[in-house]
Amino acid sequence: MMSENLPTENSNYALHKLRELLRHGDIGLNGKLPTERTLSDKLGLSRRAIRRALEVLEAEGAIWRKQGSGTYAGKKPDDWGEQLETIVAGTNFMEIMEVRLRIEPQLAQLAALRAKGSDIDRMRELAQKIAASEDADAKELWDGALHRLIAQAAGNQLFLSIFDVINRVRQDDAWQSIRERARSRTDTMSMSNAQHAAIIDAIASHDPAKAGEAMRQHLLMLQERLIRQTSMDHLGGDIPGEVS
Repeated sequence: MMSENLPTENSNYALHKLRELLRHGDIGLNGKLPTERTLSDKLGLSRRAIRRALEVLEAEGAIWRKQGSGTYAGKKPDDWGEQLETIVAGTNFMEIMEVRLRIEPQLAQLAALRAKGSDIDRMRELAQKIAASEDADAKELWDGALHRLIAQAAGNQLFLSIFDVINRVRQDDAWQSIRERARSRTDTMSMSNAQHAAIIDAIASHDPAKAGEAMRQHLLMLQERLIRQTSMDHLGGDIPGEVS
């Protein structure tokens, strides 16, 4: 019988234990696995057995490794994430709006053709959460969720991928800041909420033309508010408004 004080060299057993760890989600933030030394101590296995088991999991696509960073659960992402950061860093609000105005009305039209009843129910729930949110961060969160659900309901994976690139800018501090400064007038917030309702109603009615136009009007308002806000920023002033 193996001594309790000596780590086992059984690589198959190590592989079994690591599969259990991945299956139960016993990993760190962002899917990062503990270090080989930590795994060895925790599981009572030699580091060589751990290393061999990790090699098998990597070959299977169950984990991936990043030099200097560690080992992560799941398949290795492509270079899209890094490209996305470059795209976001190299664009501005007006470029984003130009693309949104050409993409999201089409997504709303497709959603009007393909959205399920459960999708529409969820859209209404998200719209209510936007209206009920009392701080800018929450409004931004639920607004992004609503627009993404509409994109998802369109049923076109390529369109959804493009939308996610556009939507990534919501995570940018500068974007959040300008939108937060523009949120101060209740009447404009009410307009935004009404526009969300009109978009959802058109989708629920399976009216593509109406859904696309409602989304276009909503985005035109957002574009106008951003132009006004950025203009006032350059002049050193501030102007109330609402974007969503």
